[in-house]
Amino acid sequence: MSHHQPRSRLHLFSTAALVSLGLGLALSVPASAQAQSETSPAATDSAVPDPATPESPDASPADARAEQADDEAQMAEAIRRFDASLDLQSGVIVLGSGLAEMNVPPEFRYTGPAGAAKVLEAWGNPPGAETLGMVVPADTSPLADDAWAVVITYTEEGHVEDEDAKDLDFGELLAEMQKDAAESNAEREQAGFATVRLVGWAEPPHYDSENKKLYWAKELAFSGNDQNTLNYAIRVLGRRGVLELNAVASMSQLGEIQREMKTVLGFVEFKEGHRYADFDPKIDEVAAYGVGALIAGKAAAKAGLFKGLFALLLASKKFLVVGVIALGAFLKGLIGRRKDSATPGAAG
Repeated sequence: MSHHQPRSRLHLFSTAALVSLGLGLALSVPASAQAQSETSPAATDSAVPDPATPESPDASPADARAEQADDEAQMAEAIRRFDASLDLQSGVIVLGSGLAEMNVPPEFRYTGPAGAAKVLEAWGNPPGAETLGMVVPADTSPLADDAWAVVITYTEEGHVEDEDAKDLDFGELLAEMQKDAAESNAEREQAGFATVRLVGWAEPPHYDSENKKLYWAKELAFSGNDQNTLNYAIRVLGRRGVLELNAVASMSQLGEIQREMKTVLGFVEFKEGHRYADFDPKIDEVAAYGVGALIAGKAAAKAGLFKGLFALLLASKKFLVVGVIALGAFLKGLIGRRKDSATPGAAG
């Protein structure tokens, strides 16, 4: 894993969004993000000051540089406070009520459901996503522009029988998934979200029949984005359900994610009593789908678009203007609280 000083995801903000938030940082914006901000309802429905408005003639270049440096320092402090609020941990982590266990190595950190909710909301997802937590690289803030994370969830819909795994035709499965993705775009558009095209496998499915672990990766193209998105999925089959670990990043990070997800694959296991081998046909239910449908996402599709909505938003997190604005508003609030706490007489 590379170690570097993380850059802030805030460089993705449009200037107009920053000015409307009162942050006023002169940061570069990718052309796709700027174009999206100009056409987004979130951007057009609110009154946004003209970023080209000249500064006060009394402000000298030195004053402007000092003010920008102060803003950037406050933003860095807000990001530091955000990261500190996540209660990041490594070592042995128990998921759920004794459901599963992770032995998180030092190069990763785990944050629980509350911390994961903070990150997902900062990325522009609606509140209320139910997770078992999130794993992030130890050397990068979740708010860095090259950040990625593994979102952990659990679906209990029965014991998934894996007899079909050895006979799967991944080319045929991909074609079916591409057809399903195309057919779902009308629903996405109606809900106000970007359409998506499944480009292909970023990594074909692999199933470890001995350890009951499955992983694959998809390359997705979201409308309005100039970079394709990587969705890397791990599934651990258990007694009554499936542990789901999903990483989302840009395709340019494929090599890194492939390496790191192999590590993640090795440090998560069901605890005794919840393992695949603990299945009891006398009392446990069998899922209505097998490994092929698990890869294709048929179970989530039956529940409708909005069951997997946070995953859709997460997949396009780096390009969502609404997420950018939400993050800016959140950080602005942190900065505001910091200033209030420094004011004499302010509540502690």
